[in-house]
Amino acid sequence: MHRLERLLHPRTIAVFGGAQAAAVVAQSIKMGFAGEIWPVHPSKDEVAGRKAYRSVADLPGAPDAAFVGVNRHLTIEVVKALAERGAGGAVCFAAGFLETEAYDEDGERLQAELVAAAGQMPIIGPNCYGLINYADGALLWPDQHGGIRLAEGGRGVAIITQSSNIAINMTMQKRGLPIAFLMTAGNQAQTGLSEMALGLIEDDRVTALGLHIEAFDSVAGFERLAARARQLKKPVIAMKVGRSEQARQATVSHTASLAGSDAASGAFLKRLGIARVDSIPAFIEALKLLHVTGPLPGYRLSSMSCSGGEASVMADSAEGRWVNFPALTDTHRTHVKSTLGPLVAVANPLDYHTFIWNNEPAMTATFTAMVSGGFDLNMLVLDFPRPDRCSDTDWWTTLRAFESALKTNNAQGAIVSSLPENLPEEYTAGLMARGMVPLFGISEAMDAAQAAAFIGWAWREPQAQPIDTSASGAPAGDHVTPDEAKAKAQLIDAGLPVPRGERAGNAVEAVISSMALGFPVALKALGVTHKSELGAVRLNLRDAESVSTAAHDLAPLGTGLYVERMVRDGVAELLVGFTRDPMFGAVMTLGTGGVLVELLRDSVTLMLPATRDDIEAALRGLKLFPLLEGYRGRPKADVAAAIEAISGIAAFVQQNAGEIEELDINPLIVCTEGNGAWIADALLVLGENKNV
Repeated sequence: MHRLERLLHPRTIAVFGGAQAAAVVAQSIKMGFAGEIWPVHPSKDEVAGRKAYRSVADLPGAPDAAFVGVNRHLTIEVVKALAERGAGGAVCFAAGFLETEAYDEDGERLQAELVAAAGQMPIIGPNCYGLINYADGALLWPDQHGGIRLAEGGRGVAIITQSSNIAINMTMQKRGLPIAFLMTAGNQAQTGLSEMALGLIEDDRVTALGLHIEAFDSVAGFERLAARARQLKKPVIAMKVGRSEQARQATVSHTASLAGSDAASGAFLKRLGIARVDSIPAFIEALKLLHVTGPLPGYRLSSMSCSGGEASVMADSAEGRWVNFPALTDTHRTHVKSTLGPLVAVANPLDYHTFIWNNEPAMTATFTAMVSGGFDLNMLVLDFPRPDRCSDTDWWTTLRAFESALKTNNAQGAIVSSLPENLPEEYTAGLMARGMVPLFGISEAMDAAQAAAFIGWAWREPQAQPIDTSASGAPAGDHVTPDEAKAKAQLIDAGLPVPRGERAGNAVEAVISSMALGFPVALKALGVTHKSELGAVRLNLRDAESVSTAAHDLAPLGTGLYVERMVRDGVAELLVGFTRDPMFGAVMTLGTGGVLVELLRDSVTLMLPATRDDIEAALRGLKLFPLLEGYRGRPKADVAAAIEAISGIAAFVQQNAGEIEELDINPLIVCTEGNGAWIADALLVLGENKNV
């Protein structure tokens, strides 16, 4: 039994406090909770019509769940008494704990005391509203809400949010999403979001899980959640906030400016097979789609509407997304065309015009022909008229035709309204029962389809290894940056592909070294972070005179000179970078390299360990990749060598995870096929007094 089982599915509830506690009692009674409710109050004989008890010791037994709505100091006493009595768990409503540490020195201490008082008894919060169990009618919730109890045998989604206000707002939605459970996480003093989620997905009445995340409580906890969700075939989506975070640490590398905590969070969720959405409406619509269809087998969509304008909007909405509207095959087009008049241009998205409007047999024939294309999700754009001024009688003809088409082809379908208010809430349950998912808003529908398709793809892939968090933790306060010569020496010792190079103290030594290495060469000033920005690098020097001239110019800029054999036959330049994330450890960023790296921002972030398949997939996702494949007749790049080099660099970072704060290889020059990939520049940042 999961340790949250009694708290999530209580048969007895104890309630502590004043007005909030009375609201909890009233809400559970109103929702038809069949168990016992035991209010605890020092002076009242009853609360909301239920007998009140004076203390935890006076209760008839150990409650399965408790709502503790008293001040923060008394909360600790009540939680300790509940734990000693053997209660199943408690929601701690009070604020004034760790969340106030910036201005209240007692907050951190009180939270530690609360956790100690709870011992092995699970607590949710503090600083949270608690839990709504719509499946059993058990509400540990001190405020109004907009949800309804699930019908007997009904199923719904579970939602966990780190914001009580967002939780309330979600219960007020008029989009027809059936909710089985809703929880708020609060401070997560003892029980983290991932553990709450693990408890919820074990319930047979839960179909999918939605998480609003401000911060991850545990990498290992989320990995367990993702693995269990896959086993149970219960998809998980997340709305992870922090995408616009401004307060990033000042760093010296290109990589850090591209990666950032949000990029790492996105890479982590992708690795877990948890779909990410960026808005509350998309969150609701994705959960609704997953509740009805589960993960989609692919990204291929169809769309039908009786308007060319709507068809165009649908087509445009797929731009820049993985979901798409594939062109119809000749056979399929002919089939659809045979059901329509000569004036209708058949395409996907399809504008079937109004010629067949309200003609159920004709609409059924057209819809059935269109849906027969084996699409992963079939969309029918349909906005209902205002019920207070118009009639929607004819719209049901369209719905019946679409329902028939889906059943005939054993296909998944969705009704998409272009405006959310044009799909009445009272129709949603009936539509879902008939196999048509009501999706509110075109953009949100696309977000939902993409999320469901992503999870379908992720579940078909092998489950990723646990990420390497050995380098996690706060970065060192001070750091050491070896010059390029020292950094490259360490990379060479690790067997990585670095062009031959030598340190030079002056122009004469630079000339001697260049002649030994062989022309052409590159000459660089050592001890300079971003050389190109300061003019501290000269490339393609072809004779001793040019080396001597360049050396005299560069010597004053740094701490010495570095001469290196030029890499020839380069096709493209890549950035391969690593930063230390406090939670995820070393995080890898791959992208288009060179001097325009921040401007182009063509990059992808990966967790470690990363397989060669992971690296290849990341490279193929870059806008640069067509250049590596021989864009417009240009020579093909040695992609295999690039993957090998990147894999080796990642292994080097993992082997030295405790020492490396950042590693920025820019560029990794990928040459023509058979000529390798070479580390042309390297910036290594170590923790203070650490050596790789």
